Amino acid sequence: MNRRSFFKTSVAAAVAAALPSGHALASALSALTEVSTDLRGITANGAETTLERAAVQELSDALRGRLLLPGNDGYDDARGVLNVLIDKHPALIIQPSGAADIMSAVDFARERNLLLAVKCGGHSHSGKSTCEGGMQIDLSSFRSAHVEPKEKRAYVAGGSLLGELDHESMAQGLVTTAGTVSHTGVGGLTLGGGFGRLARRFGLALDNVTGVSIVTADGKLLQADAKENPDLYWGIRGGGGNFGIVTEFGFQLHPMQRQVIGGEIIFPLARARDVLSFYADYSMRAPDELYLDYGMMSGIGKDDGICMLSACFSGTAKEADKVLEQLRKVGGSINDAIKPMDYVALQRAWDRDPSDPRTSGHYMKAGFLREIDGKLVDAIIDGFDTDPSRGTTVFFQQSGGAIGRVAEDATAFAHRYSSHNMMASVDWPLGTDNSSTMGYLRGYWNKLESFTDGWYTNGVGDEAAKIVDANYRGNYARLVKIKNKYDPGNLFSLNANIKPTV
Repeated sequence: MNRRSFFKTSVAAAVAAALPSGHALASALSALTEVSTDLRGITANGAETTLERAAVQELSDALRGRLLLPGNDGYDDARGVLNVLIDKHPALIIQPSGAADIMSAVDFARERNLLLAVKCGGHSHSGKSTCEGGMQIDLSSFRSAHVEPKEKRAYVAGGSLLGELDHESMAQGLVTTAGTVSHTGVGGLTLGGGFGRLARRFGLALDNVTGVSIVTADGKLLQADAKENPDLYWGIRGGGGNFGIVTEFGFQLHPMQRQVIGGEIIFPLARARDVLSFYADYSMRAPDELYLDYGMMSGIGKDDGICMLSACFSGTAKEADKVLEQLRKVGGSINDAIKPMDYVALQRAWDRDPSDPRTSGHYMKAGFLREIDGKLVDAIIDGFDTDPSRGTTVFFQQSGGAIGRVAEDATAFAHRYSSHNMMASVDWPLGTDNSSTMGYLRGYWNKLESFTDGWYTNGVGDEAAKIVDANYRGNYARLVKIKNKYDPGNLFSLNANIKPTV
């Protein structure tokens, strides 16, 4: 099984998204939707409601962006998300051109208590960026990134993808933490945390947010930073989409050379225990400039598998030699592809090829770790199987470093203790029975979950909703107060939801 096949089906895979040409976009934005009948909608509490034709038409006419209804060109693309198992149909979709359109859409949804979903990159594994019968605000037409090199600041529109931020900032010799897949949405990644290849050196994406412009549930556009609405500024950095829709992010940038050392060392699956044991030890004492992941995976239709170490080293070339020497001491690799490379190219290396059809379903579990001890290594290796009817992946994303040197209550993101995020997932051919496959993954995860402590709000599904308060740890009470102030009606509920108490 080659590395490309793994990345197409693993947790790193994602939907490719691209802006239309300027001419096509202008034509699209000038085409107002004709609303011919009342619409059936769903409220936030699941009740059916009627959206009067005249009111929907008035909303459409007020927008500079588009309003899409079922049957309109672009509707199916807009409602689609990464996870092909999610097949929901919003009553209407708004594609805003700017903050004013978002304000109008939020007012419309709030006044009717309409179920509301917000889509940036569409990477929400549980499908929170779309909804059945409600309103979806699709930010795909609201993208830009602007860098002020003297300030070392980037200003990024709320619907932008990470690749736009990397492309513009690195052209100025500057970077900030921006995930590991370039077509991930800036909004979802940043508001929930924002891990990435530079997070151990420069902190999470949210640690680099200097301020935001945000449309809150009352339809107002607010600024939130250390001086203006500081409570909201604190809450959006880890509280996810609970408080509004960010229309612009300000990011702190850091000087960095464009060339890094990156890539993977691939091993046969028979070496998995030794490689994971090495990773468990070395990843805990590695320098901040090294970001190191571990993965093991089997493929659909194959009776074998591979494991790997995936690296990004952003320090000096002299320091890189010492780091690579440690990785290569493991021995027994079948392919060593770690080499000097362009950082922006490395950030695109795991992107999904948009021409590849999505032919498999995907189910995932995840949790944070404080360490990888011998008992966990045994549980992972002993429970992993290579049944060719499915593909199984276990993946570790390294944290620590600068991430852990921030106090738990400095931002809403409380998981500063985490050494790794552990993910287990399974894939199967679409159109086949997935009950036994998903059952296998649940059983496997049951043997691993006791080693975890909390979970990443960006990567889990509805089954975790019962323990949202505990997952925010000591920050939950403060988050509820902010929710009560800025979204007392819980308009923004499709997330790791903080329920208001007013």
